[in-house]
Amino acid sequence: MIEIVPLTGIGEVQPGDDLAATLRMALERADLTRRAGDVLVVTQKIVSKAEGRFVALGAVAPGEEALRLADITRKDPQLVQLVLDESSDIVRAVPHVLIARHRLGHVMANAGIDRSNIGAGDEDRALLLPVDPDASAARLHAELGFPVVISDSFGRPWRMGVVAVAIGAAGLPALHDRRGEMDRDGRILEVTQVALADIVATAACLATGEGAEGIPAALLRGCPLDGPSRPAADLVRPGHEDLFR
Repeated sequence: MIEIVPLTGIGEVQPGDDLAATLRMALERADLTRRAGDVLVVTQKIVSKAEGRFVALGAVAPGEEALRLADITRKDPQLVQLVLDESSDIVRAVPHVLIARHRLGHVMANAGIDRSNIGAGDEDRALLLPVDPDASAARLHAELGFPVVISDSFGRPWRMGVVAVAIGAAGLPALHDRRGEMDRDGRILEVTQVALADIVATAACLATGEGAEGIPAALLRGCPLDGPSRPAADLVRPGHEDLFR
């Protein structure tokens, strides 16, 4: 049986905060100790906040390409410059839409740069993704003992709405390769690779939410975690396998 337990009372995370200690206290308040099949899902936002990934937009000087794309997309030129700085490629630029291939390989709107739910105060700032989400997950895994997924919200080609996906993972098979196994009719699975960390991230999002819920982490219980540990980077399809361009 799958169970999703929201971790409440975490509050506003600040740069330099000991995130592992904050999460440990939340787990203790909820009287949660590790069981087999547990995965701790932590939203990207509080990881980025703790790691100080804020950027003051007023300090960003847009270049020629940023100004050109800002004119096309009708977006803030300083934000567009940040997108360029964080990206290896611009996939799509049309009015109100800027899709980029982030330097980590993720294809996402605005290179994952966000200005929502980043805390009251200076409105002239944005929040970037962690520098290395898999390393961030590995640190939390080492300190807390739970398998860890760091989640973020993505749109998907040809589908409306967003879902949570894993951008960092440690202590579980983020990608579970089942090729070579038999289905129930005795046929060999030839292409089946399960994006387990993405499934876990989206399940946890039912508890953490996408708006003003204020629940930045959740514990999933009863997850099947068979297979060797693999990072979330293994979920990123290489650019040469791009199916849409």
